[in-house]
Amino acid sequence: MRNAVRAPDLTASRDAPVGGQAVLEGVMMRGVAHWAVAVRKPEGDISVQEFTLPRHRARSWARLPLIRGVVALYESMKMGLKALSVATTAQLSEEEAQALSGGLWGAMVVIAMVFAIGLFFVVPVTATNLIKHQLDSSWLFWLVEGVIRTALFLGYLALLAKMPDLRRVFEYHGAEHKTISCYEAGDELTPARAAQYSRLHPRCGTSFLLVVMIVSIFVFALTGVHAWWILVLTRIVGVPVVVGISFEVIKWAGRNRRRRWVQIVMYPGLQLQKLTTREPSLDQLEVAIAALDAVLAHETPGELDVGELLGVEVVA
Repeated sequence: MRNAVRAPDLTASRDAPVGGQAVLEGVMMRGVAHWAVAVRKPEGDISVQEFTLPRHRARSWARLPLIRGVVALYESMKMGLKALSVATTAQLSEEEAQALSGGLWGAMVVIAMVFAIGLFFVVPVTATNLIKHQLDSSWLFWLVEGVIRTALFLGYLALLAKMPDLRRVFEYHGAEHKTISCYEAGDELTPARAAQYSRLHPRCGTSFLLVVMIVSIFVFALTGVHAWWILVLTRIVGVPVVVGISFEVIKWAGRNRRRRWVQIVMYPGLQLQKLTTREPSLDQLEVAIAALDAVLAHETPGELDVGELLGVEVVA
């Protein structure tokens, strides 16, 4: 039976050097130099595994504007892959866990990346290219392409939100956001207190992806209108540029979240999170807190400002 929780009415006004990701029956939390995955096992107990972040995060080149966004995305993908593997393994028997190889997980990530680039970048420019002779200018071309890309993205999220099998993952997503906001507010990290916070967070990966869709409109507008294969090539090659710029936007917005006009600009992204998050139970909040506690056991809260870090600007 699910525990009743109060409607969220609290939000944090500052950023802290923590980020996270929802996984199967659990949550991954990351900090400055450590990360942890907490999972509710079928038996009911919570399993927590802790890891150390790679040292090259501290190198100066990895913190350069635009480059740091691409580096952060790469590291987040590796970390997310490992977190998904840990969470899935915790739900399986020993024999089933051994059947899942690292190569299989890697192949799944590659397939997911190809699918995402194909659906959100290749398909829109291909569809627009079919009617480019009916468009009066290159500006109209990139505008139509951007509208198609954004519509596909919103439709994809709406479809995911209707899938019953993903509901619990979305609940853990909400638990992750609430726990991070509770910590950022300096509140007591307990399920009852975390439940009081909003499940919407300005640094959410959902908001980040919406920023990517919008930024791509302006970036690809600079490439002009060419033959189809050149258009497709520029969209694929331009993905790191779009990601780098979007990372800077979400990073800046997180640090200026108290400004009214920033809140207005980020409002659509926050509302979009209503599709990818659900209200969690107290048991799910307990799991998210266990993951964050494992990170905080090795971290010194307040030692570094989030603006000096790499990758935790986005809460997945």
